[in-house]
Amino acid sequence: MSFEITKVDVWTGEIEERPGALTEKLQAVMRSGACLDLVIAHRLANDPTKSRLHLAPLRQPKEMAAAKEVGLEKTADVHALRIEGPDRPGLAAGITQILADAGFSLTGLSAATIADRAVLYVAFESEEDAVRAAQTLTPALI
Repeated sequence: MSFEITKVDVWTGEIEERPGALTEKLQAVMRSGACLDLVIAHRLANDPTKSRLHLAPLRQPKEMAAAKEVGLEKTADVHALRIEGPDRPGLAAGITQILADAGFSLTGLSAATIADRAVLYVAFESEEDAVRAAQTLTPALI
């Protein structure tokens, strides 16, 4: 079973820190038909009245329009790869080691497994780094 590596855009925006604020944004995007597999929300360290939401993927124009309507935007500073494949012990550490050995500096990592499948989102400093990292990882993840 092989791995699928795809370049993805991450959408982000601020959320008021109040009950239901996250739900409102997520429901608006979901009503557009989006099927998200990355949702990260966290309170801002420098402003406890706000949180930041990151989500992906948005594939269709109507999904992107819905995200924009609730104040989300495609981030220009997160260049991410989505890596999906069979889970195995040490997978995340192995991927980060391959990337480190190739000279890549990561700006973020999110990973989860369900049953025997793993999905990782790895973020890089530039679009070029993300493309080169995909080329580096493809032969290594067989």
